[in-house]
Amino acid sequence: MINPNPQSHYTAPAIREDVVSRTLSVIVDNEPGTLARVIGLFSGRGYNIDSLTVTETEHEKHISRITIVTRGTPAVIEQIKHQLERLVPVHRVRDLTLEGRALEREMALIKVAGKGEKRIEALRLAEIFRAQVVDTSIEHFVFEITGKPSKLETFINLMMELGLVEVSRTGIAAIGRGASAM
Repeated sequence: MINPNPQSHYTAPAIREDVVSRTLSVIVDNEPGTLARVIGLFSGRGYNIDSLTVTETEHEKHISRITIVTRGTPAVIEQIKHQLERLVPVHRVRDLTLEGRALEREMALIKVAGKGEKRIEALRLAEIFRAQVVDTSIEHFVFEITGKPSKLETFINLMMELGLVEVSRTGIAAIGRGASAM
């Protein structure tokens, strides 16, 4: 087809990739500066971290596991994984979300202040969500709740209406299912 207006330029519509959330498990040497290098990779390229947990998993070998929840297009996630794999202290990177069989849990401490009916309702909801009371006074409760991040979000949202004061969350711990190790 001949363009009747040769000065107009056709621009193809941009292909929009959806942003996805991914849980990455990264096995690294437990040595000074390792976490800074991993985090530097994210900050230097403008990638966001939604959740971050780190702990030594093999004391004798000085190996740690970093669990990172991040968001991006599938192409950006692949780029993050490849760049992580190239870092010197990194032994292995697994995308637990893609494997689809990972277990994810998080723990939160949630402080709620209230009296009367709101106090009774907060206790009732805590029982339904299997949250434990770990501190209490006449004026407040501190609940400990563990579960999927969506469960914690729901509980926190309900507590907002009942006198939520403060929340402290651990970040996501994740592990793949099955008999094989990372």
